[in-house]
Amino acid sequence: MNPDKPMKIGAVLLAAGEGARMGSMPKSLLRLQGSPLIHRHLMALREIPFDELVVVTGYHHEQIEAAISYQAVRFVRNPEPQRGRQSSVRLGAAALGGELDLVMVVLADQPLIDPSDLRELIRAFAKRPSGTGVVYPVVQEQRGNPVVFSSALIETMLRSGNDADFRRYIDANPAAVHRYETSNEHFIIDLDTAEDIAAFEQRTGCVLSWSDGLT
Repeated sequence: MNPDKPMKIGAVLLAAGEGARMGSMPKSLLRLQGSPLIHRHLMALREIPFDELVVVTGYHHEQIEAAISYQAVRFVRNPEPQRGRQSSVRLGAAALGGELDLVMVVLADQPLIDPSDLRELIRAFAKRPSGTGVVYPVVQEQRGNPVVFSSALIETMLRSGNDADFRRYIDANPAAVHRYETSNEHFIIDLDTAEDIAAFEQRTGCVLSWSDGLT
């Protein structure tokens, strides 16, 4: 990679989950400071800016797509979201065009991720050790998100077929992975349960609420 040439960046924003541990609610539509989390993520991603961006929906697709229909967003709908997150990663990655240097996979339920966090990971990717094609943040020994992949690795994984599992690849190929050690706790805060919401509100003093019609 030419260090003087700007990197071409793709992003996959995952919003296909059922939110089963949240009472089957679309977590990406939780509001923080008046804005749904998915809207906040899209604004952060566009500040980078990314060359290509897709949003993967599945469960709750009607509500989620309607909530951001006013934005110029390319959706990819997972017809089988029950197959889990990796099926959504595959669909999103496959929807991106070529000529990218890296692809960032972003979760829509991380309330504090902002443009500076995304830039931090992009810098970590640019400085990653030779021979590695994956970068993910580690905070106090806890694995975080988003995760950044080289486009070459994405292409290799997609060629391996419909069972390509990016998480399994990361676990099985530690030599190809750069664990980016950081103190940035934004990378390890997500919302899976009502208890997570309560802990977040207590920790930050910010109140989360459901979008209209979801309470």
